[in-house]
Amino acid sequence: MDDLKIFIGGHWRHGSGNPMQSQFPADGSINATLNAASLDDLQDAIEAGERAWRDPAWRHSLPHIRAKILHKVADLIESRVDDLAQMQSRDNGKPLAEARGLVMSAAGTARYFAAACELLEGELPTPRQPDLLTLSRYEPLGVVAAITPWNSPIASEMQKVAPAIAAGNAVILKPAEATPLMALELARIFEQAGLPAGLLSVLPGKGSVIGDALARHPKVRKISFTGGTTTGRHLAHVAAEKLIPASLELGGKSPTIVLDDADIEQAARGICYGIFSSAGQACIAGSRLFIHESLYAPLMARLLELTRGLRVGHPFAPGTHVGPLISASHRQSVLAYVELARREGGRVRGGGETPADPNLANGSFFLPTIIEGLNNSARTCQEEIFGPVLVAMPFRDEATLIREANDSVYGLAAGIWTRDTGRALRLSEQLEAGTVWINTYKVFAISTPFGGFKESGLGREKGIQGLKAWMQQKSIYLATGNSVNHWCD
Repeated sequence: MDDLKIFIGGHWRHGSGNPMQSQFPADGSINATLNAASLDDLQDAIEAGERAWRDPAWRHSLPHIRAKILHKVADLIESRVDDLAQMQSRDNGKPLAEARGLVMSAAGTARYFAAACELLEGELPTPRQPDLLTLSRYEPLGVVAAITPWNSPIASEMQKVAPAIAAGNAVILKPAEATPLMALELARIFEQAGLPAGLLSVLPGKGSVIGDALARHPKVRKISFTGGTTTGRHLAHVAAEKLIPASLELGGKSPTIVLDDADIEQAARGICYGIFSSAGQACIAGSRLFIHESLYAPLMARLLELTRGLRVGHPFAPGTHVGPLISASHRQSVLAYVELARREGGRVRGGGETPADPNLANGSFFLPTIIEGLNNSARTCQEEIFGPVLVAMPFRDEATLIREANDSVYGLAAGIWTRDTGRALRLSEQLEAGTVWINTYKVFAISTPFGGFKESGLGREKGIQGLKAWMQQKSIYLATGNSVNHWCD
């Protein structure tokens, strides 16, 4: 068991806050102990960040210098894929195969934004008068806050830190309280890659203490948060009071739609992956399933068959499909929703309980669960469960389908399964969701913007806009003639 230091302004030191632990969800063992960051640690990190981003050596560094650091970060990550994947698994219980994918995604994110910062150009608007030239350029914001979730730490953290650094900012990273390991290791990797001291600090601790104080600090010029909608709404209020930008990637209750001409095998396998990978602990999990009534019986039969065949087990065991939930308390929350579904009139067709395997008794495991017999207005269909729970509902006509699919406060993602791509595209235009997958699900590209509609968030990560989101635009007017303003004659 390690006793971890935290990273403040380029220095490793013990936090001066309360003791905390990193716990392995598979068996409850302790990965590491550490002291959380205190408000004094936060102040030191922000002061160091303020000095670092204003330092002319960094402020005036050319894009290829920042790109070189990010490429080195990617190299270091790729050289350590296996041990970083194990650390990610110990951090939050993801099966090794999923964790490895997240590690590779983090490396790809670093490389993308390394390239993007070199290609980012200002603008030269069309002149509106003959002796006046206008320019527009992008500049860093300053000290920025990145607050990340526990479900995919290394990927979520790199999606914020990489573009923020590429843009020239200093980043204060506040990881989820449950998963400090990856954030601290990323700090070590950035340090090894040659990032100047002060440009990245990592402050583990409670969101209600460190996260809130970070967001409220007068020198923090942007808040980027991924997590629950309640916290996101609070941070939006904080940002509004400060008149600073906020990027919020929040909850979801994503509909998956199976049209009457869909390939049953393709759809069943895609649905299974979309809800049960990561044990359903994903904001984009396809947790509401709408099946055309003509396919309902055969698709449900195949889906139940696949679900019962999923291997629930230790994240390090070969072939594990579904690892543990993040904690015992979270598992209890998921179980409470299953019990609520029963009270609402739902029928649990598979799962709905903890595994019987005594080898899994010490971990926070929960069986993949399918519920039917509810309508879309049930709480189980409206509230984010964040676990391996799928609610299936038949539909008859497309108008009703669209109305019910959009009947949610959330609008993060959606999936469509059909052989008719034209129909799918028309349907995608009617869905209130930031991402729509057609004949696939839960695939991503760092070059493609990601974010939500409605209460699923504000702003976008990834893509070139994901870099500009960490910058502010300045316009410059240059008079090219020698004319004199005669207003005061």
